[in-house]
Amino acid sequence: MAEQIASDDIRTREGGEEAGSKPDSAVVRDALGVGIAVGLSGFAFGVTSAGGGLTLLQTCALSLLVFTGASQFALVGALAAGGNPLTAAAGAFFLGVRNTFYGLRLSQLLALPRAVRPFAAQWVIDETTAVTLAQPTRRAARIGFTVTGLTLYALWNLTTLLGALGAKAIGDTEAWGLDAAGPAVFLALLAPMLKSTVERAVAALAVLLGLGLLPVLPAGVPVLAAALAAPIALYVEGRRQNGTRNDAQEEDR
Repeated sequence: MAEQIASDDIRTREGGEEAGSKPDSAVVRDALGVGIAVGLSGFAFGVTSAGGGLTLLQTCALSLLVFTGASQFALVGALAAGGNPLTAAAGAFFLGVRNTFYGLRLSQLLALPRAVRPFAAQWVIDETTAVTLAQPTRRAARIGFTVTGLTLYALWNLTTLLGALGAKAIGDTEAWGLDAAGPAVFLALLAPMLKSTVERAVAALAVLLGLGLLPVLPAGVPVLAAALAAPIALYVEGRRQNGTRNDAQEEDR
């Protein structure tokens, strides 16, 4: 059933004028706008990472190989706070797991050749997913994904290098508030996606868990604990639906 829905969705997107066509130039413009706007925040990561004690090589390697902004900020933030490296890496890992689910959706929509998929997987992040899913056709989706990914990857790594090199000149990154740039961008992208009550409940509970446990747990651990928000909210919602269903059955009797 899920495969049928996905194939129907793709056919609808390929339906040209019926699905609502979009000029290639408009797709490129939108993709460049997102890529440039978010790519510039790589400077904040470079400054934060270098200010947190990572070397220039380590900082640039994170952007080149990891390339998931929120996870990168979580990792260097936890390390700068004195957290255990394994705990910091685990927190960053769990933040990055969302990209796996993005990949499952985009693989059906883009239908890229097998030889290209390993390279495209490096660009499966929040921004490329948002731009790709906003397109009405497969052609537009491929253009949006490619332009956003290329622009963002190139600019993010360039500004990471510049930020790391300029960290000493800037001084205390916390005084400038640059360490908050990455999370702020992530939240700005996430907020419009929280459409259902359950999604909002998960987000709110995750914030409460993360902030509430921050003073009592080692750096990096609150991020892991915040991941419990999803199963807790889903369990409560399941119980609520079962109760509603039982009440309806009682009324029928």
